[in-house]
Amino acid sequence: MVIGPGQAGGGIGRRERFDRLVEEVMSKNMTPEDRSEVAALLESMGWNDSRATELFGVENIFELASEIWEQIRQKVVTTPFTQNANTGAVKMTFELVKSFLRGLIFALPMAISVISMLTLKFSLWSYQNLSVELATCIAIGTILSFVVVGGYTQAIARRGFFYIYQGYYTMARKATFLFIRFGYWTCLAVGAAIYLFNLIFNIFPINMFMYILLFFFFLNSIWLSVTVMYILKRELTFTGLIVAGIGVVYVFFREFKMDIIVSQLIAISLVSIAGMALVIYYFRAAEKKEEKGIAPKMTRLSITIYSIMPYFIYGFLYFSFLFVDRVNAWSANESFMPYFIWFRGEYELGLDFALLALMIPLGVCEVLVNKMMMNIEASYKRYWGFETDKMNAFFEKAYYRMIIVITAASLFSAVLIYFVILWSEQLYFQAYGSHLIVSVKTQFVFIIALASYVILAIGLLNAVILFSLSQPSLVNRAILPALGVNFAVGFLLSRWVDYTFAVFGLMAGAVVFVLLSFKAMRSVFRKLDYYLYAIS
Repeated sequence: MVIGPGQAGGGIGRRERFDRLVEEVMSKNMTPEDRSEVAALLESMGWNDSRATELFGVENIFELASEIWEQIRQKVVTTPFTQNANTGAVKMTFELVKSFLRGLIFALPMAISVISMLTLKFSLWSYQNLSVELATCIAIGTILSFVVVGGYTQAIARRGFFYIYQGYYTMARKATFLFIRFGYWTCLAVGAAIYLFNLIFNIFPINMFMYILLFFFFLNSIWLSVTVMYILKRELTFTGLIVAGIGVVYVFFREFKMDIIVSQLIAISLVSIAGMALVIYYFRAAEKKEEKGIAPKMTRLSITIYSIMPYFIYGFLYFSFLFVDRVNAWSANESFMPYFIWFRGEYELGLDFALLALMIPLGVCEVLVNKMMMNIEASYKRYWGFETDKMNAFFEKAYYRMIIVITAASLFSAVLIYFVILWSEQLYFQAYGSHLIVSVKTQFVFIIALASYVILAIGLLNAVILFSLSQPSLVNRAILPALGVNFAVGFLLSRWVDYTFAVFGLMAGAVVFVLLSFKAMRSVFRKLDYYLYAIS
């Protein structure tokens, strides 16, 4: 309530009246920019020069505003990471646990595929006793699917989250299926191009090449649907589809004695169709919860493409980074090399086991980034303009603590996976009378890849933070040179020493990615106020 002349008496002194007025001004705006804004607030509350002179003995309202401004500066102090009233300790803990589980669950299908290989000797798209020719086909189709559709998965995630966060599920659906259509058209174009290329240069026999195309198309559909399930927070649904798909393979292969490749193609097609059907269903269910009213128009296509292009580029570069060492290893010339690329199971097995070490770091990464963004949202408005250096330094120190945490989590995960694989090796030998890791080469690749993924996890933390601050270009500037180093080092060592040394390309690329992304992070945190202003 505004203090009027009639309230001036009654024994209320100037100090008390002044404190009440300060509280009223702060209730209008807790952090006014300067004295002029305080004066404008006072005028909006009914104050003028004569009233300010009568009650406080000042010459005019601007002098009163100056006194209030100085008092507010002393009263509102910097409170680092103070939680909002709505964000209690229990709620924050729940959100962080949920973030960890989301990161963990997203990597769960990978773990299920490995467990299926250990127990059943096959998964949805692999088989332990597969011929090298067919293994080569499946491997090429899988890599192509990730690289070709990887950019679209990032675009879907970025644009889908953007609309879903605002509650615009209809717009999210339209944008998502726009990129899904683009993804399918790109798959068709790439499929036609590589078919013509193979027809001209006869790289692979036609029967092998058809297997490449079939796995390429069906796996593309699966990756697109799983991305949509992720933005709709339906990760467990996709895990269930993977389990169901493996069950279909089991029925056709073990019970009906069908060919393993035919069984897997049937299962993959069913999983891809079911995945897209569930995506449509989930969107329709979400749209029913959307507030009714005037529906906002979709952003122009040119603007949409421009805004998501850095994320699209990242998706392409990231999956190229993950698989380029395999291409180097599989294309290295040896005594028997019937095709340009020849699958080497010893190398692939070591990488697949090591990849499990990323599960825990992915969950920890989700927790760390979500906590940081919650703290930034709750705290950065409490700093004055002249305190930006203090705010930047505070969050930079918090970032260094995050680096320590993700490094410790990655090391723990790597050690855990190492001993789990050793334990699984013993159980596998007791059950089947053969070794799970059959060669020194697999052990070598496994250990180097474990170290590489520990390093990569730090770079992924940096990437997720930069994405949260809407700085994908900085991530691309880090991963592009890393991809080049990965290819160059792996290519040279796989030719000069042994094909297994291609894994050192992965390690060198991971180191470059971490160093460059760390440099980008330091530059961002030292100008954090600018980047927060840019995304606000």
